[in-house]
Amino acid sequence: MTRLNNLDSELAQELGDFPEDDLDIVFTPKECRTLQPSMPEDGVELDSHVRDCVQTYIREWLIVNRKNQGNSDTCSLKNKGSRKDFHKTLQKQTFESETLDSADANFQAGPRHVHALPEEASRTTLASSDFDLRSLQPDPRLENLLRHVSAEEFERQNEEARRTNRHAELLALYPSVDEEDAVEIRPVPDRPKEHLGNRILVKLQTLKFDIEIEPLFACIALYDIKERKKISENFHCDLNPDSLRGFLRSHTPSIDLSTQARSAVFSVTYPSSDIYLVIKIEKVLQQGEIGDCAEPYMVLKESEAGKTKEKIEKLKAQAESFCQRLGKYRMPFAWIPISLTNFFNISTLERETPEAEGLNGKGSTSDKRATLLQARRLSERSLSSEDSYPASNFKTTSLTLSTFFKQEGDRLSDEDLFKFLADFKRSSSLQRRIKTLPGTLKLEISPAPENLGYCLTPELLPVKPFPENRNRPHKEILEFPIREVYVPHTIYRNLLYVYPQRLNFANRPASARNITIKIQFMCGEDPSCAMPVIFGKSSGPEFVQEIYTAITYHNKSPDFYEEVKIRLPAKLTEKHHLLFTFYHISCQPKQGASVETLLGYSWLPILLNDRLQTGHYCLPVALDKLPFHYSIHSPEKVPSQTPPIKWVEGHKGVFNVEVQAVSSVHTQDNHLEKFFTLCHSLESQVTFPIRLMDQKITEATLEHELKLSIICLNSSRLEPLVLFLHLVLDKLFQLAVQPMVIAGQTANFSQFAFESVVAIVNSLHNSKDLSKDQHGRNCLLASYVYYVFRLPDPQREVVKPGAGSSAILTESRYYTFGRTSAVSVGSKLLQSRVISCSNPDIAVTQSATDEEVKNIMSSKPMDPSSSRMSFCVEGTNDMPSVCASPRPSNKKHFHEELALQMVVSTGMVRESVFKYAWFFFELLIKSMAQYVHNIEKQDNPRRSRFSDRFKDDITTIVSVVTSEIAALLVKPQKENEQAEKINISLAFFLYDLLSLMDRGFVFNLIKHYCNQLSNKLNSLSTLISMRLEFLRILCSHEHYLNLNLFFMTSASAPASPSPSLSSQNSSSCSSFQDQKIAGMFDLSAEYRQQHFLTGLLFTELAAALDADSEGIGKVQRKAVSAILSLLSSHDLDPRCSKKEVKIKIAALYLPLVGIILDSLPQLHDFTISDARSGKGRTGNPEEEQESAGAINQNVALAIAGNQFSLRSSGISLVSLPYRQSATLGPDTTRNLLICFLWIMKNADQNLIQKWIADLPSMQLNRILDLLFICVSCFEYKGKQSSDKVSTQALQKSRDVKARLEEALLRGEGARGEMMKRCRTPAGNDRSAGLNENLRWRKEQTHWRQANERQDKTKAELDQEALISGNLATEANLIILDMQENIIQASFAAECRDNLLGGVLKVLVNSLGCDQSTTYLTHCFATLRALIAKFGDFLFEEEVEQCADLCQRVLHHCSSSIDITRTQACATLYLLMRYSFSSTSNFARVKMQVTMSLASLVGKSPEFNEEFLRRSLRTILAYAEEDADMQATPFPIQVEELLCNLNSILSDTVKMREFQEDPEMLMDLMYRIAKGYQTSPDLRLTWLQNMAEKHTKRKCYTEAAMCLVHAAALVAEYLSMLEDRNYLPVGSVSFQVIGATQFF
Repeated sequence: MTRLNNLDSELAQELGDFPEDDLDIVFTPKECRTLQPSMPEDGVELDSHVRDCVQTYIREWLIVNRKNQGNSDTCSLKNKGSRKDFHKTLQKQTFESETLDSADANFQAGPRHVHALPEEASRTTLASSDFDLRSLQPDPRLENLLRHVSAEEFERQNEEARRTNRHAELLALYPSVDEEDAVEIRPVPDRPKEHLGNRILVKLQTLKFDIEIEPLFACIALYDIKERKKISENFHCDLNPDSLRGFLRSHTPSIDLSTQARSAVFSVTYPSSDIYLVIKIEKVLQQGEIGDCAEPYMVLKESEAGKTKEKIEKLKAQAESFCQRLGKYRMPFAWIPISLTNFFNISTLERETPEAEGLNGKGSTSDKRATLLQARRLSERSLSSEDSYPASNFKTTSLTLSTFFKQEGDRLSDEDLFKFLADFKRSSSLQRRIKTLPGTLKLEISPAPENLGYCLTPELLPVKPFPENRNRPHKEILEFPIREVYVPHTIYRNLLYVYPQRLNFANRPASARNITIKIQFMCGEDPSCAMPVIFGKSSGPEFVQEIYTAITYHNKSPDFYEEVKIRLPAKLTEKHHLLFTFYHISCQPKQGASVETLLGYSWLPILLNDRLQTGHYCLPVALDKLPFHYSIHSPEKVPSQTPPIKWVEGHKGVFNVEVQAVSSVHTQDNHLEKFFTLCHSLESQVTFPIRLMDQKITEATLEHELKLSIICLNSSRLEPLVLFLHLVLDKLFQLAVQPMVIAGQTANFSQFAFESVVAIVNSLHNSKDLSKDQHGRNCLLASYVYYVFRLPDPQREVVKPGAGSSAILTESRYYTFGRTSAVSVGSKLLQSRVISCSNPDIAVTQSATDEEVKNIMSSKPMDPSSSRMSFCVEGTNDMPSVCASPRPSNKKHFHEELALQMVVSTGMVRESVFKYAWFFFELLIKSMAQYVHNIEKQDNPRRSRFSDRFKDDITTIVSVVTSEIAALLVKPQKENEQAEKINISLAFFLYDLLSLMDRGFVFNLIKHYCNQLSNKLNSLSTLISMRLEFLRILCSHEHYLNLNLFFMTSASAPASPSPSLSSQNSSSCSSFQDQKIAGMFDLSAEYRQQHFLTGLLFTELAAALDADSEGIGKVQRKAVSAILSLLSSHDLDPRCSKKEVKIKIAALYLPLVGIILDSLPQLHDFTISDARSGKGRTGNPEEEQESAGAINQNVALAIAGNQFSLRSSGISLVSLPYRQSATLGPDTTRNLLICFLWIMKNADQNLIQKWIADLPSMQLNRILDLLFICVSCFEYKGKQSSDKVSTQALQKSRDVKARLEEALLRGEGARGEMMKRCRTPAGNDRSAGLNENLRWRKEQTHWRQANERQDKTKAELDQEALISGNLATEANLIILDMQENIIQASFAAECRDNLLGGVLKVLVNSLGCDQSTTYLTHCFATLRALIAKFGDFLFEEEVEQCADLCQRVLHHCSSSIDITRTQACATLYLLMRYSFSSTSNFARVKMQVTMSLASLVGKSPEFNEEFLRRSLRTILAYAEEDADMQATPFPIQVEELLCNLNSILSDTVKMREFQEDPEMLMDLMYRIAKGYQTSPDLRLTWLQNMAEKHTKRKCYTEAAMCLVHAAALVAEYLSMLEDRNYLPVGSVSFQVIGATQFF
């Protein structure tokens, strides 16, 4: 960079100089849903595992950002997205096709009032028609048309006009490249966040029965009856009026606001039609069975007066006394189920569940395009749960229920509930079998809003936003998903749920009947040790010390349905336990007797061998007071005591209880538990032996056990492994680099840790339950690397007792693997891999390989100051001391250790490393970026940032991965997909290395990759495809231009180097020799050397276009798409907006022009598929299909010897006689052509002119042919078939159709034959090709396009039409610029004979297309300049072109748009004027104009005679105002001509009257033809018109007679002119054919 000339270095700065430090380390705070992050309670010293967990959950994300990411090419699509208002800056282009459709629809439809001539008026009487024409008002004339201006000045003015109001960014108007090709998009992974399912908000509004006598309490939860599982925790709600709530005042010391919630947010991850919301209602305990207590509710009504009222008052008084005495005890009362089927999209659940699973961990990657779209959304997805899961898009629903089911005292368990619900779902018979209670329950169910204000989490933490002025909060209810949810923990959560289920006191004394259990969480054995960690119910304190279960009256073996939710302390000890105390409750007050009678105790220690105890337990119940230290044993295994403990039923288990934990601290998995415990025993001071589960581990066995636990990590269940994934990987990476000395011995865990990581990566990728992005990367791992991974903490030496100095030991540890040179190790691995793949084409020795590498690298070093191949050849030194390692000897760097482990891995580990190389590559990059950031090496040269050993390892890794790709590609198709993914991973790796390492070194790796791949692959299309994707990713680098534009590679480059091809500008062009300029458009060796990446890309494109192997079409599309996306990114890059920069960038792409010109015969010819007649849109496709088998009009006319026919399919490309069929598809061709136009637009125009001037005429003709195709390619297709709408659906249907065609073509029989014929049109006849193709190539017909765009809104269609119109205008203006360049160059070179015809062809073709007024204005200006400059040549040589030109110009004279008419009139007048000036008589032009008009009115459906009359009047005005011509017969001749034209127009009025009557129309046409007996040329034209009309109606005999008549007419005139033997003797010869009287 230091040795550039001044101009280049200035522009290098413009483009954002390639910075030394390209990557930025950013610490981003985690988004926290709650006001404060969830944390353990204060004042407790945490053990190291809990501390690590909490630290992982609250620490910031560490993200490696690219400093210039905003300008990056990878952002091109994002940029395009951010420019959604871009269309507002565009000017609306006016197209006649659209004005005809809208403004003039009524004008077209009705019969027109025209000044028609009386039929008896003679055609030769001039006066009447003259008067008729003169009575009209002429259009405004062009001011300067008749002014004398030199041709040069005229051209200069035209050019100035064309340069104004042009779009700087052509490709901003072009539809974006198909995303399937956009491999360079690396989706930003989702931020790890707390999992939320479909969230529904349930608000309870009313709960009351017909009589209100006592407080009632609701408890709500969700149940899935298919899975037979409770899927949410309980939500307790109190809807009692204050009067009834007052009954319990003595039992509620305080009421916290959080317990007054009446609305809850439930979350459902796996919705189904089997989910029920169950509301259970409890009341205060009173004497009597549930049925007895419920009876008043069934028979009494509040509204009844008299005795009923007295009863109710009595009941109320009873209830109040029960409440005061037994207020803290509850009894079951009623319940009501609500199906949630209508609140999820059940109809689409089958389709949506996989999507839910995909985002939640599950999903498949079969549909690449769908995955791409998902990847597109990855970075845009917000925290909204609606975005992530099947939308709960139901409307808010209010429900009012009036029937409650009475609870059955002996059927209270969850099992019974599931039976009831199953019956309820099947039929309503449940109501007949269970007693019901009348009542009212009103509730509202709605989708939970994204930001629900005033909401509490399951831990009662306030969620943002949390306003202060609300009275009742909403509560989030924790979900218990039916299946695993694979989302790593990101918040601290530590909850325990206790479910007492059943108690069997059947054999107890009679006193045990009304049984309740008091449940407490104890931190010791003293009664005062009960901890206030139990979540309270409704209308009470938030946390309580004890909770009582509901009581079933007089039942010795009750079932319970209680759920006790406990906030577990962060630090658990063996003293923590659950205490269950069993009581009998006396419902009737007895003198002196207490309400509670103690029945017994049971307990459950929370920890067993330092692990949280969860699961189902059947515990014995002790009758007496428990002995000291009972809690350290489980009740089943209490040692014998003195005195002995009395047990119910002799120590049998009589109490069933279930304990479940929802914790992000306790792993509940043996393998993980062991691993974490052993890791912490290394990190903190512990006393040996340590207890682990049921084994004791001494210091001597610690190393062995830890290695074993590392190996076994992958055996843990997938769910806990995923839940603790971040912590597990952090610990393993810490072990990989942490120096360990245990009992005086160096412990070396690196290899084991690495292999364990590999195994975990393998498991996660292989799990069908976890989702992947479009590059096949596991989403969990991708987000771990992107957000969570950071270099392990600065290593502190961990020395366990008995260790001496460990510095030497750790250094020697690094070479444990007997490290020879990394290169030689790599090459051995490489050879072994090659041998194992039985690939016989590599049988080279290591030295030969090195030699080859040396030759490759030294022949074209990338940077004169970095020709560094020596490390590859000389790096075989075994002595570590030689390596200039920048680190202290006792320190290991993570990136070095990781690279080494990748190199030396073997067997299955090695296979997995390279199969999932992306993960290890991204780890390497992130660790290297942090390393560079930490040691502040940004200012140092890149070359010395990393050790040579590390570079050796990187070289080896790239080499091995490349050979792995090659080996997979020769295997079956499934392996090919794997190879593609590895290939993309490798490309991204090198892309990232360009920002971190010496670029010369990275370029060497790229070159090595390309050579290695081409040596090993036989299939050309596969090879090109692989290298294309690889290069496309590299070229998307944000500093791609600097990597190419200013990379001086010649070792002998002088201090002021000869300008590179890209540094040409207008001032320096003149000093170049001609061949130098021509060479700039060739892909030369010098170019490839100087512009390395672009050179490689162009080489692949050229190879793809030259190739002819199977499946090459897709590769060609990929190649063109890669270059188009690059050019698009330059157009969208704000750094490239300056004109000088654009000129240099365009110069970089000049060789592409040569490649496109060489591929001209392969381009899809749009003139075939656009079968145009006059304006372009002839009849509908049905008509075209019907006429497919008819006599071809062009052929008939050719037989008749007519050369002035209006071409229905454009003008054939004279210089391409060899074209048989297009090998490139229309999309690929269009993309290639837009690239060509982009270069022509942005390149230095002086350079282009010089290049054109030096080209041989054959090359110039090729350019004109290319421009001809461009005109048809970028024709405006109208609103309904806008170019911009290249929808994915359209692409997909094309792909399917292409596959169908391939299948049919390969097949035999009639179908195969038919397809082959359709693919190759016979001969060169374009319209024949069209007719045959039409049946299969339906995408080229208009109905198809309109069909596929019905789903677009009008605004979208308008916007697309606006952009499409601007694209068509800009593309055609670039084509016009090129034609001007060619005209000027050919004029200077005196070779106009060859070229003018070609230029005219292109211009005439463009006039035949649907063009905007902007373009037509400039096009007519160019035409006028051409007439002025080459008039004589035009009228003498290009007769046929002149006829076509007259036809097109006259057509535009009938335009409804004033500007177009004005321009066309001026051009037509000038054409006549110059024709007269060159020959003093413009008979030929007169004849051509007359015939054109006759042809026009006879054929064109869009023709408008009123506007044409006005144009004729304008031309007459020009003739009258032309002072220079007044002295000549010219004005009179013009007047004659115009009157003749006017009379023809008058005839058309009559024709229009009989438009619906074909017989009368033909008769009239015949009479009109007969009326032109004095004008044979017109008569001939009318006969041809008649023939065409007959053919359209399939009246082939009549058509033939018209043509015979025409032939006879021509023969008669020929015999009058010259008598030749080979000519027929006038019309007499034709009397044999038809008995018609000709004259």
